[in-house]
Amino acid sequence: MVQNDNHIPSAPTLDKVPQHVAVIMDGNGRWAKDQGEERLYGHRHGVEAVRGVVQTAAEAGVRYLTIYAFSTENWGRPAEEVDGIMSLIAQAILSELDTLTGAGIRMRFIGDLASLPASLQESIRIAEAAVIPAEKLRMTLNIALNYSSRWELTRAMQQIAVAVKDGSLRPEEITQETVSNHLATAGMPDPELLIRTSGELRLSNFLLWQLSYTELYFTDTLWPAFGRDQMLAALREYGRRKRRFGRL
Repeated sequence: MVQNDNHIPSAPTLDKVPQHVAVIMDGNGRWAKDQGEERLYGHRHGVEAVRGVVQTAAEAGVRYLTIYAFSTENWGRPAEEVDGIMSLIAQAILSELDTLTGAGIRMRFIGDLASLPASLQESIRIAEAAVIPAEKLRMTLNIALNYSSRWELTRAMQQIAVAVKDGSLRPEEITQETVSNHLATAGMPDPELLIRTSGELRLSNFLLWQLSYTELYFTDTLWPAFGRDQMLAALREYGRRKRRFGRL
């Protein structure tokens, strides 16, 4: 998904770089239809788009990039498409692992991973076992698989309830930080920028807690056509915005 350090271009000039960028990758199927191809053709080219976006984010100095690869709702698609997506993701994880690790980019996975096919779980296990020394860590790529924010929040509430029941936490001690620490993104800053492609204007059950004060960037570009220039345009738009957090 990214070239190694020896081939990464110099960092683009940006006024302000978000630490954490979240991306809803949308439009693979429509892009394939426009090409006169089946939907899996679009998903294959979508993987190529991920490669360019990861590289650009790393060049720009983004520390965390979270991409929405497969939602819990996506299981409702035709079985042939779902199986194809699972296979593509499993293959991409392994084929890109050495390159990403060499570039100082680690992969992490968020979602209900236990419900994924065994072959994909094995790819995830191998990727998460890769070690990058702290001094060489450049960016964390979070891949959301079988993920939904409602699932994540429900799981967090269950974990907090267990802590209250066993006496290790009192109800009055529960804070916003407590909730954040039980989410899949615990230990990471909330995204400052969310990018959604394909012209859709909704969050689709993605990082609902974490996106409370995130800048939203929507583009009509279909995901397989979203490349370096489009990513830099989104980052530059972020740099032009003034984040007030409810203050003047």
